[in-house]
Order: sequence, then C-alpha cells, then structure tokens
Amino acid sequence: MLRSGSARLKDARNTTLALESRFDLAYNAAHSLCLAALRRMGYRAGNRYIVFQVLPHTLGLGHEVWRVLDKCHNTRNLGEYEGLLDVDERLVSDLVTATQAVANALGKP
Repeated sequence: MLRSGSARLKDARNTTLALESRFDLAYNAAHSLCLAALRRMGYRAGNRYIVFQVLPHTLGLGHEVWRVLDKCHNTRNLGEYEGLLDVDERLVSDLVTATQAVANALGKP
C-alpha cells in the first residue's frame, strides 16, 4: 500500500496527464496511504470513507487534511456512481497537498 500510494502520488503531479487522471491518481494514493496508516495500528475498514475520518487518530493530522480528502471522496463518488466528475486544478492541487501530508506523516517522502 505504501509503495502504491507513493507511486500514484508521484504520477498525480505529472501535469501532462489529464486533470481527471491526476485526480484519480491522487485520490487513490490518499486512500492507499490512509489505509496503510489504519492497518499499521491493527485495524481494518469496511468503508472507504473511514480511513479519512480517522486521520486525527492514526496519524495525528488535523481537519485541514481530512476535510480536503472528504470533499474529494464525495467528488469521486459523484464521478463513479453518477458520472459527474467535476474537478479543477485547485481541487487536484489541494488533494495532492493533503496526500503529501499523509505521506509525510507516514515517513514516506
């Protein structure tokens, strides 16, 4: 999970990719890294969203990180289930920044 999350985060920074692809890569990197943090503490999640909600407990990260991830989770769900993926450069940039904060807290550059 750590390797996959780190690789996806790196690829999400590639501005030659479509914005939607970068969003998908960054979101999946965030989920993978947050899931790794949860499992490191001996827990498993049955819901994708839980890994973001417990960031204050798993990595000591504040609302400035998990609120971005929450917004992106909702955006991802609209894209996946309703076909309404509406992302812009600012959202992707904020997502990459939040995901990097998760990676840093895990000790991954």
